[in-house]
Amino acid sequence: MDVVIYHNPACGTSRNALALIRHAGIEPHVIEYLKTPPSRAMIMALVERMGVPLRSLLREKGTPFAELGLGDPALTDDQLLDAIEAHPVLLNRPIVLSPLGVKLCRPSEAVLNLLPSEGLKPFTKEDGEVVIDAEGRRGGGSADGQCRDY
Repeated sequence: MDVVIYHNPACGTSRNALALIRHAGIEPHVIEYLKTPPSRAMIMALVERMGVPLRSLLREKGTPFAELGLGDPALTDDQLLDAIEAHPVLLNRPIVLSPLGVKLCRPSEAVLNLLPSEGLKPFTKEDGEVVIDAEGRRGGGSADGQCRDY
């Protein structure tokens, strides 16, 4: 299975999603999007495939979101893309692409919807939360799905 992850290694949510992909036996194409930001066209293609507005991919915490006034609903997609282009950290993560779809994987276990479900073995996140138990059942997930690393 061909899987791509737009990843930030400083984010626990992103690290857990990457670990879950690898745990499923898949070595994804990892794009550290702060080093290699996706193009405007790629961001819009991802948004289109997800079926969500561009605004839903903006990250507020730990970014210049407020300083740039990006909460203004009158801003156009082109203006939002200008901001993301200037400050790639505004793009929320991890975004995962697989043959089963494209998704912003927050919480990290949302990535399981993009992976084969057969034969998943137990998996526990960095913080000790059980995602897949010994019987192969999926666990709950964090209440807000937020990255708590910074």
